Amino acid sequence: MKFIQQAYKGNNEWWTYLITILILLFGWQFLGVIPLIATAYYYAKDFNEFTTSAIDNFATLGMDANLYLFLIILTFLGGLLALFLGVKTIHKRKIVTLITSREKVDWNRFFYAFIVWALIGVAMIGIDYALFPENYVWNFKPKSFFTLVAVAFLFLPIQTSMEELLFRGYLMQGFGTWFKKSVVALLLTSIIFGLLHGLNPEVEKLGWMSMIYYIGTGLVLGIFTLMDEGTELSLGFHAANNIIAAIFVTTNWTVFQTDALLVDVSEPSLGWQMFVPVFVLYPLVLFIFSKKYHWKNWKEKLLGKVQKPIVLNEDEFIA
Repeated sequence: MKFIQQAYKGNNEWWTYLITILILLFGWQFLGVIPLIATAYYYAKDFNEFTTSAIDNFATLGMDANLYLFLIILTFLGGLLALFLGVKTIHKRKIVTLITSREKVDWNRFFYAFIVWALIGVAMIGIDYALFPENYVWNFKPKSFFTLVAVAFLFLPIQTSMEELLFRGYLMQGFGTWFKKSVVALLLTSIIFGLLHGLNPEVEKLGWMSMIYYIGTGLVLGIFTLMDEGTELSLGFHAANNIIAAIFVTTNWTVFQTDALLVDVSEPSLGWQMFVPVFVLYPLVLFIFSKKYHWKNWKEKLLGKVQKPIVLNEDEFIA
């Protein structure tokens, strides 16, 4: 429970969450979007073309795919910085308490999770390509591809980190301290995480059954966070997931349309790639992490009651 209890190290009144969420939305959906809109306006042939193009279709204005991806990521940077601002100035607690219950961020955990899931992700793509080569078209364009690799590795973690620190960090701690049950925080953050991804074009193409994947992903990331008392594993896992997806496979109907190595030209369908991760690979990764980090007290951490700790000083308290 140490991670959820980090919320008690600062101002934890309900209104602090309301103000911080409003600041985050302003930074994410207004300030963060300005570079994208300004660039799209520059690429538009005239004002009428600009005003009739929704943000999701700005890439059709002739904007380079890598530039478009970078500008989309910048919107999340606005949200992430706004979240940090709210935690620091409204909640009046250290930003590290949003990330981990440890004294400092354990980057070894981040990179371990990144490598494990990246290797599994590449293997999944390789297996599908070997089984169904007719579903793919080779798309290697050296200049565009290597630019994509640079953008993905340098900047995509901004997008995944904002999502993780919002859901597995900020909201997990908030719901945990409000409802006093870690399982409630786990379920609420997973469901909200899944529902927000319901806006993705994948859901429109595949149907609402695809929400099993998004909610299941939120659930396993939440379990990582609660069992490990920090978000480092979920941060590394999520970054690997999106980077591998961005650089290896693209389609014309997914949220990220990139100059990836392969273009999936198959008809959108709920295939094994959607359900195997949730029901086979996620449990496998949970097992690997649990053995690596010697996780214990599963029942207490996932189903236990969240109690306000006895504060000894700003950085130390008794649970």
